[in-house]
Amino acid sequence: MTPETLSPPAPAGVDADPAWIAAHPRVQRVPNRDLALFILRDFLSAGDCAGLIDRIDAQRRPSTIADHNGDGYFRTSETCDLDHGDPFVAAVNARLDAFTGIATEHGEPIQGQRYAVGQEFKAHTDYFDPKGADFDRYCAVAGNRTWTVMLYLDQPTAGGATRFTRIGKTVQPETGKLLAWNNRLPSGAPNPASIHHGMKVRSGVKHVITKWYRERPWG
Repeated sequence: MTPETLSPPAPAGVDADPAWIAAHPRVQRVPNRDLALFILRDFLSAGDCAGLIDRIDAQRRPSTIADHNGDGYFRTSETCDLDHGDPFVAAVNARLDAFTGIATEHGEPIQGQRYAVGQEFKAHTDYFDPKGADFDRYCAVAGNRTWTVMLYLDQPTAGGATRFTRIGKTVQPETGKLLAWNNRLPSGAPNPASIHHGMKVRSGVKHVITKWYRERPWG
């Protein structure tokens, strides 16, 4: 795995410091006051991305959503929970933790997703709605989701962008490109400006990995 140059290590904590993330070499912060959103190209090499794709394709299953909304086409991708006992996956996980500065015990296991032609994840937030029917089920132990880190592993021929609908920002998939955003407001409340749409793949296929962090240790 190709080493990534980051800014000086921050103490592993329960939250990420946006200013510290912005100080990493080559990181771009999207200029918007409503959402802390960062982009970093070439976080992983094409070879590393291919290794993750192989693992996702070997274990993928239909994706689900936490709070069923009656729309059977809301999330049509396939999903894979990556094995953190795999040294390669563990190394990727350690790099994501190092990028955020968040203690590893606050992270969920990395999840992989595969989107074929016509598949999408309609506009949604990664945090769990405190008023949702399944909030206690998913948040009683580790609390709500705080930060999301998502990484594109390949680039479909057409489509597959991530659209942050509230702030009007669309990010195109590129192999090895990382996105990171804060799902909370400075007060700690969920940030509705983090809503985003994994848009339909029009041609080709898209693979991504997603890492979510929590308010309290996972598990």
